[in-house]
Amino acid sequence: MRVIMADFHFIRPLWLLLLIAALVMPLVLRKFRSNDSGWSRVIPSRLLTPLIRSSGSPGSGARSPTVPLMLAIALLSVALAGPSWREVPAPLQQQNDSLVIVLDLSLSMLATDVEPDRLTVAKRKIRDILDAREGSLTALVVYSADAHVVTPLTDDSQTIKGMLDVLDPVIMPATGNRADIGIRRGLNLLEQGAPGKGRLLLIADGVSDRYQGNVRAALADSAYSLSTLVVGTTKGGPIPLAQQGFIRDKGEIVITRSDPASMQAMAETGGGDSLALTITNADIRALELRSEDADEWETSEQNLTVNRWQDDGYWLLWLALPIALLGWRRGAVLLVLFTVLPLTPRPVQAQSWDGLWQREDQRAPEMIRQNPEQAAQKLEDPDLRGSALYRQGEYDSAAETFARGDAPAAAYNRANALARAGKLEEALKTYDQLLEKRPEHEDARFNRDLVKQLLEQQQQSQSGEQGDESGDQSDQQQSSDQQSSDQQSSDQQSSDQQSSDSQPEDQNQPGENQSQSEPSENQQQQKGQNGQQPQEDKASKPGEEQPQADSDSGENNEQQRQPQAPAELDTAPLTQGQEQWLRRVPDDPGGLLRRKFLQQFQQRDTQTDEGDTPW
Repeated sequence: MRVIMADFHFIRPLWLLLLIAALVMPLVLRKFRSNDSGWSRVIPSRLLTPLIRSSGSPGSGARSPTVPLMLAIALLSVALAGPSWREVPAPLQQQNDSLVIVLDLSLSMLATDVEPDRLTVAKRKIRDILDAREGSLTALVVYSADAHVVTPLTDDSQTIKGMLDVLDPVIMPATGNRADIGIRRGLNLLEQGAPGKGRLLLIADGVSDRYQGNVRAALADSAYSLSTLVVGTTKGGPIPLAQQGFIRDKGEIVITRSDPASMQAMAETGGGDSLALTITNADIRALELRSEDADEWETSEQNLTVNRWQDDGYWLLWLALPIALLGWRRGAVLLVLFTVLPLTPRPVQAQSWDGLWQREDQRAPEMIRQNPEQAAQKLEDPDLRGSALYRQGEYDSAAETFARGDAPAAAYNRANALARAGKLEEALKTYDQLLEKRPEHEDARFNRDLVKQLLEQQQQSQSGEQGDESGDQSDQQQSSDQQSSDQQSSDQQSSDQQSSDSQPEDQNQPGENQSQSEPSENQQQQKGQNGQQPQEDKASKPGEEQPQADSDSGENNEQQRQPQAPAELDTAPLTQGQEQWLRRVPDDPGGLLRRKFLQQFQQRDTQTDEGDTPW
């Protein structure tokens, strides 16, 4: 109970203002009752008194509806305010809009004309954009002398936020200010299959005149718009470097200034807007970057859910209804009937709004496309229901459903379902029956020939397997005969070696070595096929070491063929020595991006533009 009260709140608290109306109602009703209705000037009082009864008169015995109406309005006010104390999972809807943020990561973004610097302000703005685009697809691209993708289009804003902390000009492989390459890289992300409306957002302090033509050429044939956010001031500021002071050019401190005019020109070329970056969300609302600014929404592809507060105010409506009836002078019984009758049990009828205006065959294609499983439950026509089952992958059920139809299309679909289910013989018979009735059905003839070929291949493979089994048995018999002959030759060679003790052991004849190695290979092959243990070869090596080695190798091969279970994870806490060893690992979260960007820069072999400024 204590937890419920701690989480209790109102989702729409402004509706509680209706409580004021409930308190003011008695005063308003009293004022209307005290006023003269005007009939006293036309009708004498002795005739008007029986007709109009005022409050407090002897004949006024009717109850006042003021108190019930006040209670009803109070309950409705609380119900509309949305009392809530629990969370329930709800399907996550994502905006059908893709946004690629192109961030300038050149040295000029370290200028201090805004506090603390341009890059920090830009990162804060990106975080605000991600918060405003919860559940929407967003990507991040950075550029200097070359452009690199930090994150592709994703609805996981936390991933992008985690990457923002390590973004710094020092991780870029080369210095420069190639906004045209960054915009091209962003367009490539959108062209790779961005759902819905795609847009580019350039966050920079300006675009050099040298590359504006390249940007116009890239946007000329593109269907995506480009908007810009200008970082920095026109007064400019110096560019500090850690432990190196300010950047100097020919001995003078470089003052870099933002160029709103170039950013405006790029936005006009891309069909978007250009605004100065603000510390509020006014620029985000003006550029319509929020999720709520989109008109089209779709269910997340990952079937994600989000916990939302449950509105439990509807339970108060059942309490407000009988109270409202107490203040109803006439028609209360009729209202009760209209309220209770919908609650009486009655047969369930599946009826949708679209069913009132469209036939089943008109609604079926869209139903099957969106949810085949649900369509198979709702559709009654055998052909339509079979199509839903076929789309769902239930080929056996689809074939049974298509069998209920009499049209040639039903027989054709049934044959296709049988073929997909692996029942090639039944499918071939169904195709033949259809072609007897409809010889001109080219699709059925083509599928029939294809199924016939598959059936022949299947029969050939089965006969080949039977031949292989008989061949294996003959090979096994030959191998056993070869083993016995090998054993006899081995005994003969052993007796020969014992009679010739004067010769060195390592001077064996080549023919003998070859004769001993070949049976060993055959025995290993036979072991893999038949699972029999090979005979020991005593003449291949002096002593008893070789047979032991062969046995060990056979055991190792047997162990390798058996699947090994993964090792259990050690959940024991780390020791003090292990923790000290982990502390020696340098904490460099930007190292991964630095190596990634360097590898991409080397693979692309991007040539540095000599006319580009290093900042």
